[in-house]
Amino acid sequence: MAAPTDTPFRLLMISAMYENGGNTTHRFLDGHPQLYVYPFESQLGTRLVIDHFASMFPVKYRWPVFPLDATPAQDYAAIIDEECKARARTPHASKFREARFEFSDDDRRAIYEALVQETGRSRAHNVAAFFRATFEAWKDFRRSGEEVVHVGYSPIIVVDAVRILEDLPQAHLLHVVRNPWSAYADTKKRPLPLSLHHYMLGWTLNQYHALFYRSRYPDRIHIVRAEDVMADAVSSLTPVCKAMGIETSDRMQTPSWNGRPLEEVYPWGTIRRPTPEANRATAAELTPDERARVEGYAWQYLEVFDYQHFL
Repeated sequence: MAAPTDTPFRLLMISAMYENGGNTTHRFLDGHPQLYVYPFESQLGTRLVIDHFASMFPVKYRWPVFPLDATPAQDYAAIIDEECKARARTPHASKFREARFEFSDDDRRAIYEALVQETGRSRAHNVAAFFRATFEAWKDFRRSGEEVVHVGYSPIIVVDAVRILEDLPQAHLLHVVRNPWSAYADTKKRPLPLSLHHYMLGWTLNQYHALFYRSRYPDRIHIVRAEDVMADAVSSLTPVCKAMGIETSDRMQTPSWNGRPLEEVYPWGTIRRPTPEANRATAAELTPDERARVEGYAWQYLEVFDYQHFL
């Protein structure tokens, strides 16, 4: 069973710009015996997220906003959580249809409502209930019995870092950054890719917020490079584990889903094989003009993240 509601809720929230290795890092953490790792992107946002970022980033990736007068059932329905709800309700249409997943969204909703009835409604309690209910409803979740921290991943949610940390005093945020050339080359492979200008604007905004908020919360906001995770996931993620007071684990060396090793991370993310060689080969897919334009947008961050000699 998930942790009882009288146990403080502990969350590690992963953030990354699209194609920056967030899904990949999420999958490397999956095997850790002390972590409840959400099965897909934990798209916690609601349609009530309305601010200056709403026109740039999909609200499903944002920290949620709930109506003042809603019921727990209405709060649950408001959480977009597109990937998990689609897999549960229309598995034949889900890109994760091949993944074994014994899960009922109706069961999770009922558990969620019971949890919120016990704790009361608030954004913090709603988020905690959502994660806890997921793992109570997930019938074939492979438990170790040692789980103490929940792990979620929503792209670009670093822009909401201060809200997360203020709502959840025991939460940490892990931001993943990848060299902008490989990242942009991978986003071009999407059916409806962003323009180079639009993509790089988002990339730079993500890095700005990650660095800014880390300067304010150095003990709770952590930044890792996707390149380091690909080269040695255990070494690169061990400092995050220590910061959260959990042990390191060699099981983080291999990406997995529900504890089962993955030959490739796709369809959890655009990155198929998370290796340094594949990462460099992806960057090389860009034309010389594209490489120069990407560098022009990212120039002030290349030295910060030691990418100035990546190409």
